[in-house]
Amino acid sequence: MAMIDLIRQAKVPPNIMRSAAKGALSVAPAEMLEILVYLTTQPLFRDEAQMTLAGWDEAACAAVVADPKTPAEVLQYFAAPENMRPKLLPGLVGNPALSDEAVEVIAAAASSDTAQILLAVPRVRNSAAILKTLGASPRLQEAESGEIAKLLSTMGEALPGSTPAGPAVEDADEKVAAEYVATHAAEIAAAEGTQFELIGGISGNSDKPEPVTAAATSASSGAAAAVQVAPEEAKRLTSIQKIAKMSVGERVQLALKGNKDERFILIRDGVRLVCCAVLEAPKLSDAEAERFATMKNVSEHVLRGLAGKRKWLKNYNIVRNLAFNPRCPMDVTLQLMKHLTVGDLRHLSINKEVADTIRKMAMKMWKQKSDSRGGGHSTE
Repeated sequence: MAMIDLIRQAKVPPNIMRSAAKGALSVAPAEMLEILVYLTTQPLFRDEAQMTLAGWDEAACAAVVADPKTPAEVLQYFAAPENMRPKLLPGLVGNPALSDEAVEVIAAAASSDTAQILLAVPRVRNSAAILKTLGASPRLQEAESGEIAKLLSTMGEALPGSTPAGPAVEDADEKVAAEYVATHAAEIAAAEGTQFELIGGISGNSDKPEPVTAAATSASSGAAAAVQVAPEEAKRLTSIQKIAKMSVGERVQLALKGNKDERFILIRDGVRLVCCAVLEAPKLSDAEAERFATMKNVSEHVLRGLAGKRKWLKNYNIVRNLAFNPRCPMDVTLQLMKHLTVGDLRHLSINKEVADTIRKMAMKMWKQKSDSRGGGHSTE
């Protein structure tokens, strides 16, 4: 009888169940993933199984989710928004075993980045129903919407003209902004008049806040033009000039409702309310959060904020990036280390950028996990 059947029938002792939740059974990757997905439905092992799945080798996961023989429960797990991993999407969405309805659920909540991945999958490009659902997502950019419209036109179809994509996003942004401002009204009022400080300065080479004024950024822009910097850098300098003229309240609003480039600047704002507001932005993507987790020129409040949200802790890349970030507070790192894979613990134990205490604890945990896994599967 297969191990998954024994586990479902509760014929496996507790110590084996604990090993299973850590992914340490000597079974085929496909069966191990099926076991882990099942354990996410069991309260006693759910959290451990979820973290194990989040850190499971992406190449192994990709092969399983692309296999038509993979059980529906496994496909549905990885198709759920909270468990979705961009690199798995092409195989998952292209798998005929995943229903069209499930693909439409993914498409309906797609961000701009996700839409680009989906539009590269033949199944999506050839389905008017999926394309219409994708085109109705309020988080798409003009480029993705245009491509969807072209694909539909070749089928004699068109996006519904009544799709309230723009207003829906604006309403969501306004609601979140209003709630944040109302909650922190007293703090915002007390901070008004505080000069814009960019942690690390315009160069980003320091971890200390540096006052930035419109005049300073104008000078920087002139110097940049003289050496012919990249257009994106010039664009960033222009954004900094605009932000430097704003009050704290205005910067909070921009952090919540602005674009990706503005969020990248404001995450380094020396005012806690502003940089933390970025983490509440409705449009903030997983990719941005992963990048923020690696940054050494952000406030500790940002790193604590990322570590304090269950939404982000479900993303293993964010957990790993925070643990490896030498600026991350030690108490936060020590908590996050419990969720690292054996391979990452070993790499952290020899990382000279982090504190000696972190390296020693990583070495201890690596040895403990290595010993407990024995000959089991490694996610290194």
